[in-house]
Amino acid sequence: MNDILDAIIVAAGSSRRMGFDKMTADLAGRPVIARTIEAFERCAGVRHIHVVTSVENHVRFADLLKGFAKLRPFVLGGARRHLSVWNGLHALEGSPGFVTVHDGARPLVTTGMIEQSFQKAREMGAACVAQPVTDTLKRADAAQHLAGSVDRDGLWAMETPQTFAVALLRRAYENVMAKNLIVTDETSAVELLGVPVALVPAEDWNFKITYPRDLALATFALNSRRPGSS
Repeated sequence: MNDILDAIIVAAGSSRRMGFDKMTADLAGRPVIARTIEAFERCAGVRHIHVVTSVENHVRFADLLKGFAKLRPFVLGGARRHLSVWNGLHALEGSPGFVTVHDGARPLVTTGMIEQSFQKAREMGAACVAQPVTDTLKRADAAQHLAGSVDRDGLWAMETPQTFAVALLRRAYENVMAKNLIVTDETSAVELLGVPVALVPAEDWNFKITYPRDLALATFALNSRRPGSS
């Protein structure tokens, strides 16, 4: 297996909870999607970057993302996230050994997170950046009344990048597509094959931009990082 790593950036969502297009929203003077791609552009281990986008943003992204040397032609997304990743897998060029999948709405990703997940994927075949759950978790009923507690011991919140041997992720998604399943991330697809996924604790903030308030917090996070940190 070769050590070539390509990236798939999933950015084809509707931004329904945001109320406006979060990918093109301003984040510390740059669009969110550009902030996200910057870390993969800087990461020495990444060869190509494949951005999966919506029809509406295809032309807009072409204008906003000029100057990224690793960027390949945009890929059209699907109606659901797993369909967008499936399309991204079909766009990979030249048989890379590994692929890392990242949410376009996670602009706080660092080169360290990318490199650490890549290293773990080399060792295990599958790795995911994640955070241990520290909040108290409760289960609610249909009326949104508390219906019990959830033991958080051993619970982790999945983030991205999620990095895999390409052959493994393709096999996992072929299984998903053949059975007409819906998965919300790549670890879920790989788990269905019974393959273990190594967890890589996030070294820094890496939350997803979901609501307008997240832009202010992400701006603070970017500005609080040491100059030159990635």
